[in-house]
Amino acid sequence: MLARAESILGYAFQDRALLERALTHSSYAGEHRTQSYERLEFLGDSVLGFVIAEELFRRFPKAPEGELTKRKIAAVSGENLSAVSDSLGLSELVALGKGERASGGRSRKSLAENVLEAVFGAVYLDGGIDAARPLILRVLAGVLDAGLVAAPAEDPKSVLQEHTQATLGMLPNYVVTGAEGEPHDRTFTVEVLVAGQSLGHGIGRSKKEAEKAAATAAIQALELKGDKR
Repeated sequence: MLARAESILGYAFQDRALLERALTHSSYAGEHRTQSYERLEFLGDSVLGFVIAEELFRRFPKAPEGELTKRKIAAVSGENLSAVSDSLGLSELVALGKGERASGGRSRKSLAENVLEAVFGAVYLDGGIDAARPLILRVLAGVLDAGLVAAPAEDPKSVLQEHTQATLGMLPNYVVTGAEGEPHDRTFTVEVLVAGQSLGHGIGRSKKEAEKAAATAAIQALELKGDKR
């Protein structure tokens, strides 16, 4: 399994334990008392954001901050990441617990997205940014080349961020306030705050989905315009 993953990624790990962890779902980790990919996913999300921001800064030297932000959000959207992950077949390599397998967890878009970010985090820890950057840019080449030529549509998080930066000089802060259900079937509740003030709450099957719902609620409360899907 690990050799197949390395072949798919075009990267040979110095520490294969990192790759193994990146391919371990929380449901399996709970059953076997081992570590899941969740911490690596957290790290990989940030590494991905940095690499894409750096690449957009290079590709669009005259673009203002607001446009770069929109392009970055579009590039790292859950839809794009899950599609890329599915094209690589990463979900097929993830170790799942019995309950997650029985409930069809391998086909969840959130799994595909999360494991891709976890892999990015694992590569970063294994080889540093010089290893992670080329892999991320190669894996997301299709997204960068095709999806970012035209200006992307706004989504709730970018609309809210632009508003709070322009009016308050501050960024929204998304806080997970609840997580219910089994590891393979969780529902998250997220609150969005600015300057300590709550602007809205959202619920979703993933943290990112809940964040988007919270941003939508905040937009509606502030009566801003934007994509409220």
